This record gives sequence, structure tokens and C-alpha cells, in this order.
Amino acid sequence: MPSEKELIDAVRAHALANYNVEGWDYLVECWEDGDILECLDGVTEVTEAIDVVRDALAPLNDMRSEVRSAGEW
Repeated sequence: MPSEKELIDAVRAHALANYNVEGWDYLVECWEDGDILECLDGVTEVTEAIDVVRDALAPLNDMRSEVRSAGEW
């Protein structure tokens, strides 16, 4: 089972590799390790950590998409 640090590092690596996809840029640019850790309550696997954080980023990415489609960006 990965440690909290290993989970955070894996999430950060995924975010960097997917910077322009699904809002991962928000994590790269704005989130600290504590922000990631808040999402990881009870998470024990890397794939689960990535999925949980992706779900947390989804509202931010959705809001940005709505603003862009409305021409207000």
C-alpha cells in the first residue's frame, strides 16, 4: 500500500502529464499537497487517488468550460 506521500506524488505526476486535460492544470498551478490530501480520505491505491482528485477537479473544469462557451473568457 502506498504512503500518503507516494499517493500525492502519483497524483501530481498524473496532473503534470495531463496538464491540459480535465482540469489537471488547476492542481498543478494552485493546489498544495494538503489540498490533495484532503481528497484522499480512505484512499489506498494510486488509481483511486487519481479518480477521486479528478472528481474534485471536475466542477472547476466544468465551470471554466461553461464560461468559455458563453464567450465570457
